[in-house]
Amino acid sequence: MDPSVLVLVLALLLDLAVGDPTWLVHPTQIMGAGINALEKLLWRPKASRSYLLAAGAVVAVIIVAAAWLITRELLVAAGRLNYWAGVLLGGWLLATTIAPRGLAAAAAGVLRALEEGDLVQARRRVGRIVGRDTEGLDEGEVVRATVETVAENSCDGVIAPLFYFFLGGVPLAMAYRAVNTLDSMLGYKNDRYLYFGRAAARLDDAANYLPARLTGLALCAAAVLLGCGRQAWKVMLRDARRHPSPNSGFPEAAVAGALGVQLGGLNYYQGRPSRRPLIGEARQPLRREHITRAVCLMAAATLLISLAGGLILTQKGRWY
Repeated sequence: MDPSVLVLVLALLLDLAVGDPTWLVHPTQIMGAGINALEKLLWRPKASRSYLLAAGAVVAVIIVAAAWLITRELLVAAGRLNYWAGVLLGGWLLATTIAPRGLAAAAAGVLRALEEGDLVQARRRVGRIVGRDTEGLDEGEVVRATVETVAENSCDGVIAPLFYFFLGGVPLAMAYRAVNTLDSMLGYKNDRYLYFGRAAARLDDAANYLPARLTGLALCAAAVLLGCGRQAWKVMLRDARRHPSPNSGFPEAAVAGALGVQLGGLNYYQGRPSRRPLIGEARQPLRREHITRAVCLMAAATLLISLAGGLILTQKGRWY
């Protein structure tokens, strides 16, 4: 078997088997520590707009470049030591960039709380995976939040890192994870990060531009297995650009179409209302089983992309 395909298969199996063990240091923790250190060094409370924009860009360049370079050097060193050492390290590092198991488990935790009739616990659990306020959500809104985050994170947490792996090996997948981590830590439109985090936010938008659309296509293809591929495609083409994010609308619209539900609506962030455009058609109310079906769509899309990417990798034969 081609070594790059071995790395892909190993990464998928590792994620499926163990996910992200809490006892093991995760590369994103190291990235986060680096971002925090650079922020403390460069951020100034009364600095000019131009300084904050430049300083934030410097942080982004350093973190992304370091993620790519360190990953590549580790893989080169391991490959020189032993062929299988390189493959095993590559598989583990790639596994840390994807999270289909973690995403599915988080959604299942919300569903389990709903099935037990514990709405308070369901709100708490969905609050761990979404940025909106969740304290006052009813069951339908908890389901909507869960379905939306499964759809959106099908790109960020699965398809995008695989896309960059197919394009440039494990180092590029890790560089993408660095971009995503930068956005999650700095990409906020508040007083502290409006300018300092702008480079991180724009870089994340650019990095997800193609993967988000690929994720939408993969979810539409997965929807064919559920007999609703045409509706998923129709809604994605019609509604994807209604979303305030330049990218998130594609996977969310594809999932909304496939499930025959309507996403979007009124959210609250730190007590402030934010009305999102409606996506999809409310052919049926949001129910618990839609969480399971959204996860199934994510899993099927992951499999389809992995199979397609595996065929590409057999022509490349390189994972670093």
